[in-house]
Amino acid sequence: MSRRSTALAVLAASSLGLAACSSDGSGGASTAEADAANCPGDVLDVVVSVDQWGDVVQALGGDCTNVTTVINSTAVDPHDYEPTTGDIAAFEGADLVVVNGADYDHWASDAVQNLDPQPVVVDAAEVVGIEEEHAEDEHSEDDGHAEGEEGHGSVNPHLWYSPEYVQQTADAVTAELSDLSPDAADYFADRATAWTTDLQPYTDELTTIEGLAAGKTYAATETVFDYTAAAVGLTDATPEGYRDAASNESDPATGDVAAFEAALADGSIDVLVFNTQTEGSVPDQLRSAAEAAGVPVVEVTESVPSDDGSFVQWQLSQLQQLADALGGGQ
Repeated sequence: MSRRSTALAVLAASSLGLAACSSDGSGGASTAEADAANCPGDVLDVVVSVDQWGDVVQALGGDCTNVTTVINSTAVDPHDYEPTTGDIAAFEGADLVVVNGADYDHWASDAVQNLDPQPVVVDAAEVVGIEEEHAEDEHSEDDGHAEGEEGHGSVNPHLWYSPEYVQQTADAVTAELSDLSPDAADYFADRATAWTTDLQPYTDELTTIEGLAAGKTYAATETVFDYTAAAVGLTDATPEGYRDAASNESDPATGDVAAFEAALADGSIDVLVFNTQTEGSVPDQLRSAAEAAGVPVVEVTESVPSDDGSFVQWQLSQLQQLADALGGGQ
């Protein structure tokens, strides 16, 4: 059995005992229900905006939380999502709301701001110190660019790809859960410890890749994986013009695409990171150029694929692709 298969098998066999999930049937919101009989304190209702954080919060809350994840499908675009009446009702009944922030899920932040009283909120971007500099301006514009990611505020909102940010956000969630249900504080502390243990294969893989990434470069069709790439020490060799266009969700100039293809062909790029959830001819064109040049392609996704299980399994499978691409495969 390969290193990858072994690690994933071990991870799948280790369980944090997460509550059973139910879905609304539309591929959207889903709820992981608490087991009050196993909770030493008050059961809390928690709403999470996007599935990138849903599994993390479920792991931390366990039997003491009903966790509703609003966007739980790769078919739903979180940038321009319009919450339903059911979503608003969930926010209204929540003890805690967890959002990504950085203008990634502004609809969730806006929904909470309109509530009185407001639930407690963990905003991952605020937790890690990222400002939503241009969020208000973006919301007021009707130029079709409400998705605005890095281009307007120079903020990469894909915070779940930063190992440091994931842990900081998890710590913030545990702290709020403990404050809201004090009698369950020790339970939540145990859940946090179990989460750290469950995260260990992911952490170990990051350490492995750090040793493989020294002096290596990558380029990406989108910026979703950039935090992880930086964490392991890869140098970003994405041509600047292409990167700027991708960050603004605009079409790159012909010259920028040509520069990207040239860098793939001349050996300037060691790995191409390809977001499989992106539609369009240019990313596919770059992938073909990478394959023609013998540059390994690492497939990543912005949101959690429905068949990839937990947050850790999802991230670990991508990291092991990267390790193999950098020469660490066995």
